[in-house]
Amino acid sequence: MNIENSKQNGDFKSPFAVEIKNINKSFGPVQANKEISLNVSGGTIHGIIGENGAGKSTLMSILYGFYQPDSGEIKVHGKLAYFKQPSDALRLGIGMVHQHFMLVPNFTALENIVLGAEGKTGLYKGLQNARKKLEKLKQAYGLEVELDSLTENLPVGIQQRIEILKALYRGARVLILDEPTGVLTPLETEQLFEILLALKSEGVTILLITHKLHEIMAITDEVSVMRQGKMVANTLTKHTSPEMLAEQMVGRSVLVNNKYELQSIGKVALSVEQLGVVDKRGFDSLKNATFDLHAGEILGIAGIAGNGQSELLSVLSGITQPSRGFFKIEEHLFDAKKNPNPRLMRQLGVSHVPEDRHSEGLVLQFQAFESVILGYENNKKLGNGFFTNPDTIQAYCSQLQEAFDVRPQNPRLYSSQFSGGNQQKLVLSREISSTPKILLVGQPTRGVDIGAIEFIHKTLIGMRNNGCAILLVSVELEEILSLSDRILVMNSGEIMGIVPKITATKAMLGKMMAGIPIEEAKEDKK
Repeated sequence: MNIENSKQNGDFKSPFAVEIKNINKSFGPVQANKEISLNVSGGTIHGIIGENGAGKSTLMSILYGFYQPDSGEIKVHGKLAYFKQPSDALRLGIGMVHQHFMLVPNFTALENIVLGAEGKTGLYKGLQNARKKLEKLKQAYGLEVELDSLTENLPVGIQQRIEILKALYRGARVLILDEPTGVLTPLETEQLFEILLALKSEGVTILLITHKLHEIMAITDEVSVMRQGKMVANTLTKHTSPEMLAEQMVGRSVLVNNKYELQSIGKVALSVEQLGVVDKRGFDSLKNATFDLHAGEILGIAGIAGNGQSELLSVLSGITQPSRGFFKIEEHLFDAKKNPNPRLMRQLGVSHVPEDRHSEGLVLQFQAFESVILGYENNKKLGNGFFTNPDTIQAYCSQLQEAFDVRPQNPRLYSSQFSGGNQQKLVLSREISSTPKILLVGQPTRGVDIGAIEFIHKTLIGMRNNGCAILLVSVELEEILSLSDRILVMNSGEIMGIVPKITATKAMLGKMMAGIPIEEAKEDKK
């Protein structure tokens, strides 16, 4: 089907860019989409929200040609459309910017954009033609990108622009964005929103998948809510609220962006002095980190992913040895000569929820009851040393799954068979149930739905109130501002400053995250 030809022939033009009618899709016994219908008005920004497993990704994958529906139909600009693969969707003007970018790191921006669409004029001529077209697109939509720069050397915000340009270069007039702000600074998020509004003003239709309700309220014209595979609500954004959307997503009242009260803190539980890490490339990935963490306190670490937070957690949990400096827990001091290790850290009451649950938090080939005892195999309640009791462990896993609402509540299900959010809850249940003195937690709500976020936040606050010292790493500023007693900001492996919660603002933290020293960031706080 050629949309341009249909326009020239004077065919009726639908006011809807996309019409989805009675879509059903099952994977074995699981029905991911149930009689889903949705109309997306042309030239608007339409939000799609829902809990983990609500069916959002499946629906968007059908629209982009990754999956084919079992039944139902899709119209694009009023014409029936059949997608067997993503290239079919692209030919009809539907592009997608994935949460994890599909870019070749050692290609230039220009090479990434034209990859697979070089044309038949030869590579050199094709790149010349592409450059001319891309300069026009950059100017039209404010998508400033240095086309000859290596992609791996560009900030994530610019890499995202490359993905958007890649879709527009291929003629996309309907653009699907999956969690687009997850790796952006507040300033980069504002810039992205300006780009989306520019695209909208030129008639591009945008489908925005996000779990951030404040973004839905800020940028969308309409919002649709999915729950348990069904479409349960569709409304103009101006007629709803974050609280209403949260309740529609979960099916019950949910606290949104709750601000927890400060409390008096206890003695120093962890002391860090001039701590540094030199990675395998000889690069200073953590530079002279110095701070104290107190009992009964949540110290939040704000920063864009890749600015030293991961290295800090890795050292403090005993996975990586420090290159210089030291840290101290009670009378135990660890430095480049006296290396920590994860087993010793657990013995000292340190639990660790890693940022990457797949590579460090779980063994995906293990069953759930095996994953929930990783690192705690010597727990006497679960057996006698090496000889663990499988029945006891399965019963223990069932208790944790019920307490943390892990779905499905099946201890024999393989870890890989749980959704990302439920995998996260498995890891959290294991580490929190050990009642640690110090909890190192990285991205606790990454990929977790709003109902589970509320539960996790309340659990962390409860642990803090009971005297646990918590070091919280999160790329979500709302989460940092909601939970933290003090906020430490990192940029390029360095600590830019520590700000009390009571004086912290998004603007100030955003500037510090971008590398502006705390004194300058404070000058223009609003």
